[in-house]
Amino acid sequence: MAPIFHCGLEAVLAVLGGKWKPLILYHLAGGAKRTGELRRLVTNVSEKMLIQHLRELADDGIIRRIDFQTVPPHVEYELTDLGRSLAEVLAPLCAWGTRHTDEVAQIVQKRQRAA
Repeated sequence: MAPIFHCGLEAVLAVLGGKWKPLILYHLAGGAKRTGELRRLVTNVSEKMLIQHLRELADDGIIRRIDFQTVPPHVEYELTDLGRSLAEVLAPLCAWGTRHTDEVAQIVQKRQRAA
């Protein structure tokens, strides 16, 4: 059987594909969160897209959905062991972004002006 992925980065992108998934993981690395908390933390994400990404991450075994079976509904999301290991490798990317925020902002602004 031929390998599905040609490099490890393809495997990562298969799980993290989508604009919001890395941010969701970043915020869940600090502990379990409710959907409303994630909606406030992951700015500019629509509720539909957030729910879709949460569902996909849960289906992929990256996060766990915990339903407390209460009225009103109380649902939280937390990282699985696999998700924690993935969140750990996102930390250096976050540090790089922090170090180069000004440069990246200039790149994005230049791109927006050209569009």
